[in-house]
Amino acid sequence: MDSLFRGTLWTILILFTLPHLACNMLCPGSCLCNFKGAVKCVGDAITDIPQNLPVHTYLLQLNGTQMNIINEQSLAKQYLLLRFSLTYSHLHAIHPNAFHVARQLKSVKLSSNDLSAISARVFSPLATLEQLHLDGNQMETIAPDMFEGLVSLLDLDLSRNKLTSPASDVFDGLTKLTFLNLGRNSINKLPPTIFHSLTNLLQLMIYNNELEELEAGIFDKLVNLVELKIHHNQITILPPQVFWSLNNLKTLTLSSNRLQAIPEKTFYNMPKLTKLTIYNNPLLSLPDQLMGHMPDMTDLYLYATNLATVPGNVFANMSGLLRLNFHLNDKLRELPSDLFCCLPKLEKLSLKSNDLLYLHPQLFSGLTTLGILLLNDNKRYFLVKFSFEGS
Repeated sequence: MDSLFRGTLWTILILFTLPHLACNMLCPGSCLCNFKGAVKCVGDAITDIPQNLPVHTYLLQLNGTQMNIINEQSLAKQYLLLRFSLTYSHLHAIHPNAFHVARQLKSVKLSSNDLSAISARVFSPLATLEQLHLDGNQMETIAPDMFEGLVSLLDLDLSRNKLTSPASDVFDGLTKLTFLNLGRNSINKLPPTIFHSLTNLLQLMIYNNELEELEAGIFDKLVNLVELKIHHNQITILPPQVFWSLNNLKTLTLSSNRLQAIPEKTFYNMPKLTKLTIYNNPLLSLPDQLMGHMPDMTDLYLYATNLATVPGNVFANMSGLLRLNFHLNDKLRELPSDLFCCLPKLEKLSLKSNDLLYLHPQLFSGLTTLGILLLNDNKRYFLVKFSFEGS
């Protein structure tokens, strides 16, 4: 019985170990391979895709290599490969036919390399590609038709390049795209129709660029968008109703621009908005009608501006607001007595480092759920006067 039991254990051990041993025997130097088909290769010794990869390799990650070109046959014979990444590897060229031998790829990541130019239609054979990351390269322009044929693409990352003014038709045909990142480039102008074919887009990142204006109608077709980040640009003016088509938007960041004014009703027709940032703009005033019905809004950031006061109803349509950051406005001296009347769920209110001289004794009377109130670094006269009036 004992010998039979021991024999069974040995059989199980051998069956379990063989795939690992076989995989390790076939794994090239400088690589780690697992029995499921994932391979990771690291090191300066790698100048091309290693030969003799396991035949069932579906994921290949190359990092920190000296592979500076993807040749015409680099990806040949990798019939089961679905996900390919080559990062931090000084890559500066891709053969125009490099992906003709790997049409089955679902994901290509070429982040943090030295690509300055990519041939038109180099990715066109990849009709089933869903993810393409070209972030962290040196691209100044996007070749015409570079994304032609990518009819299945969902995720496109072009951030951290040197793009300045993409053509109006550069994203035409990417009708399934849900994520687009153009952040951290040098973009100074976007054509009004550049996003019009992206009707399924959910997330659009344009932060940290050099935009001075937004064209009227630029977001009109993005009816499914839930996140729009435009912070850290140089935008001085917003077209009226520029966001009105974004009925599903949940996050909008406009902070760190050069806005001195915002058109009336700019934030109407966004009932699902939960987070809005307008801080670090030289705003001088806000219109009486600015915010539409926003019952889901939880976080508003309106600090580091030149506002001296605000309309009494500016927060009135945000019944679900939880956190209001309204500080570091060094010219803010006056608050309307009913400013916080309609914020029954507010938990945190920051009014620190303003220039407030006086607060109405009933200003906070409706804030029944308030847990944190920051008033430090205002005028001493205000602090003493308020402490007596509020007692």
